[in-house]
Amino acid sequence: MNASPPSVPPPGTLDVDDLTVVYGRSVRALDGVSLRVPAGAIVALLGANGAGKSTLLRAVSGTLPLHSGTVGRGSVVFDGMPLTNRPPADVVAAGVVQVPEGRRVFSALSVEENLRAGRLGLPGRRRAEAREAMEQVCTLFPVLAERRRQAAGLLSGGEQQMLALGRALMARPRLLLLDEPSLGLAPQMVGQIAGIIRRIHQQGTGVLLVEQNAALAMELSDTAYVLEVGRVRLSGSSEELSRSDEIRRLYLGESPEADAEDTEAEPEPLTAGPRALSRWAG
Repeated sequence: MNASPPSVPPPGTLDVDDLTVVYGRSVRALDGVSLRVPAGAIVALLGANGAGKSTLLRAVSGTLPLHSGTVGRGSVVFDGMPLTNRPPADVVAAGVVQVPEGRRVFSALSVEENLRAGRLGLPGRRRAEAREAMEQVCTLFPVLAERRRQAAGLLSGGEQQMLALGRALMARPRLLLLDEPSLGLAPQMVGQIAGIIRRIHQQGTGVLLVEQNAALAMELSDTAYVLEVGRVRLSGSSEELSRSDEIRRLYLGESPEADAEDTEAEPEPLTAGPRALSRWAG
């Protein structure tokens, strides 16, 4: 007889409205940013270095004060619950968990100890739920199960990224905030991480994805937003945005040439923010 599938918490919608973030007293990193991550969806966040992508994730996860940042205006709401300026532990308890850039595993601790750390601070830490979460993570990442007694610092970069993802999943999140999950990984490992993100999504977990590999981000996501100097300049379905000349040129490394046969039937521009897509020059 097959065992019943593990319970999955219902997904929730993330709404960021008119968010402004300042570092110190004068450096404005975000200026009136609004976006939505529908329940259970994958949403990509694109932009050049310094555009404010990581700042947005910090504002959602509650870790902004650790980087000397403050929310000056706006709100963050998840599943109807206000998260603006809430402590990170409260955000995790609400079902939102961040996997920061650079993996940041506890290198001196074992793989298993790192995974168990993902449940620290959760209210009502039941042993049965922790055991179920560990089984799910080990099923998703067999290599972690094989090396659970090994020091995390001895893992490869790709395995450490898996460990960082697994540690986040131990909290049974409804929304994952992923900051550059493919950074510094070999192409083969990038493909594995992409497959894992798809599986996490198929299990009902939403994802807000910041990813330097724009082609990968567009392939994985349903919707994408483009940040430019702390503001949303473009948004729309990932499929539509990936076909635009501007996105292909600036983020996908392509140099599309104007097709004379298509000039008579130019598609309607997507509008998001103060400029239309067909006129956006970065």
